[in-house]
Amino acid sequence: MKFVNILHILLGLCAALESVIICALPSDSQQSIYIQADNAQLDNKQGVATYTGAVIITQGSMKITGNTVTFTRTMAGEIDVVTAVGNLAYFEQQQSASDQTPMKGYGRIIQYLAQQNRIILIDQARVVSSDGNTTDSEKITYDTVKQIAQAGRATGIKISTPRPQIDMVIQSKQKDGVSLHALKPDTNKVD
Repeated sequence: MKFVNILHILLGLCAALESVIICALPSDSQQSIYIQADNAQLDNKQGVATYTGAVIITQGSMKITGNTVTFTRTMAGEIDVVTAVGNLAYFEQQQSASDQTPMKGYGRIIQYLAQQNRIILIDQARVVSSDGNTTDSEKITYDTVKQIAQAGRATGIKISTPRPQIDMVIQSKQKDGVSLHALKPDTNKVD
């Protein structure tokens, strides 16, 4: 089912931004999708389903929440666009069976354009990998086919929290119990 691709894309986003290899649990795509919401409006003729009020969507280890989540379908019945809106909309997914800490993403708007193979996080956009690396920006876009990520200003879109620059934190990696920064030559050393 194409819906599960949203999480594969978000996982790929963090990999592109933080040079981290990430893969979702392959069994997630075979799981049923569960939707909890206070209200649902389904328009089968138009191919639109809108869920409102504390929406929680789960499929395997994947979870998406928002105040409103809208699914649109193509004429062929495939998922076209999934939009989660909230204060903040949220997603998470376990990356591998051995890594119990899920990857997380936040934004006031999280939009998956299935037919364009693109995921967009807008307004207070944040991606947090399972190893603690973070990317914060007004807007984060990832093309899943070209594997190209862009983070920066959300021009032409009204946002709640302007952010003129992106902020990234890449956690220090340990090699044989020694921090990588400890392997650098001492530049303060006087010979």
